[in-house]
Amino acid sequence: MTKISFPLMGDYHVPANYLLKNVLHAEIISPPPITARTIEIGSKYSPEFVCTPFKYTLGTMIESIEKGANTLIQMGGGCRYGYYAEVQEEILKNLGYDIKLVNLVTKGKTSIKRIYRLIKQIDPKFSKIKALYYGFITIKMVKYMDTIDEYIRENVGFEIEEGSFEYLKEKCLRDFSKVKNYKELKQLYRKYTKGFTELKIHKPDDCLKIGIIGELYTIMEPFSNYFLEKELAKNKLEIKRFTNVNYLLFEKGKSIKHYLKYVKEYIKYQMGADAADNIARTKYLCEEGYDGIIHIKSAFCTPEIGAMPIINKIASEYEVPVLFFSFDANTSETGIKTRLEAFYDMLEMRKRK
Repeated sequence: MTKISFPLMGDYHVPANYLLKNVLHAEIISPPPITARTIEIGSKYSPEFVCTPFKYTLGTMIESIEKGANTLIQMGGGCRYGYYAEVQEEILKNLGYDIKLVNLVTKGKTSIKRIYRLIKQIDPKFSKIKALYYGFITIKMVKYMDTIDEYIRENVGFEIEEGSFEYLKEKCLRDFSKVKNYKELKQLYRKYTKGFTELKIHKPDDCLKIGIIGELYTIMEPFSNYFLEKELAKNKLEIKRFTNVNYLLFEKGKSIKHYLKYVKEYIKYQMGADAADNIARTKYLCEEGYDGIIHIKSAFCTPEIGAMPIINKIASEYEVPVLFFSFDANTSETGIKTRLEAFYDMLEMRKRK
């Protein structure tokens, strides 16, 4: 029997599970939560200087195989990660795993025809009509999740009852995963949108505001950035983050021309992955009066390394502090927290002045 799994990234396993369970005649094995063991395994079998998302996803794949998966689905990115599926498949087979790895996106490109052909190989009984119906619901689910997350980032640091936002979000995701149709999903979205706005907060008008930019996987998988957003929220900050799955799938393609025009004095062309996006976001955050910017990336992420000097230049021109983090399997959590505390203290002193 076909047993399917996929790499983990944030809470997006919820819509991924929902879609696969409803359109494929196969057992869907949800990837286990990322732990220190995941990173240890992924790093052990990865090339030394490969970027960190390769190691995280490889570790997740191995743990999914240990749970019984024999078919893995993933979507490569718009950078070197777009070439990783073949390398990861070769590593897994060299380790003795008899698996099939299906990469729906290669070199940052794909098409409906290609996805249909690949899925049909996994499940000959695959129905296009069913896929379109549940695909629509899944797309809406992702959009609703991202909209709710945006509200949470702006307000969770000011909650009166500790853990109230996290509790309601977990309940929301559980209910989303069980919906039977779009009408039910929409009703739940309205219910939880209202629920989040009714949570008691104490948010001053002049609160500190921080924008988070950087490499997409490290931003969206909390374990890979040592739960940076949670740490920031403890200091009563409003957080702005641009990158999410809804943006990557439906907005990024039409945004890049606008971004390049917006920062034409700094760059003339697309630099790969999210580099140009983050340069434009830096200028936006500076012009919108944010108190600080945090740029995060995985180790050896070439596009972001190229963007960092330009980001630093823009931030200096606008006199907005920027903090750079580079994460890998050996990053010290204590070091991260110490730097965050120092950055927060500096922002608070600037605000008081």
